[in-house]
Amino acid sequence: MGDAPILPHDPDLWMRQMSTTKSARSGDIVRRKIDWVDREIGRDRLLDEVRSRGFHMREAGGQFLVVRAPGPIRMVC
Repeated sequence: MGDAPILPHDPDLWMRQMSTTKSARSGDIVRRKIDWVDREIGRDRLLDEVRSRGFHMREAGGQFLVVRAPGPIRMVC
């Protein structure tokens, strides 16, 4: 089975689902297009949620990458 569907225009629901996707549950990276974040939930809201959970967020290739692992991150290259 795939990840749970994400319904637009409900930031609270999306933030809950971000924590319950298959990749999120396994501690992987959650990717979302920046345009989608800006349109649907807002960049500030996402930043607040990521920080409150102790996760990290990077921007690359027009996407936000949320690293769902607390603690230091080392950029290899």
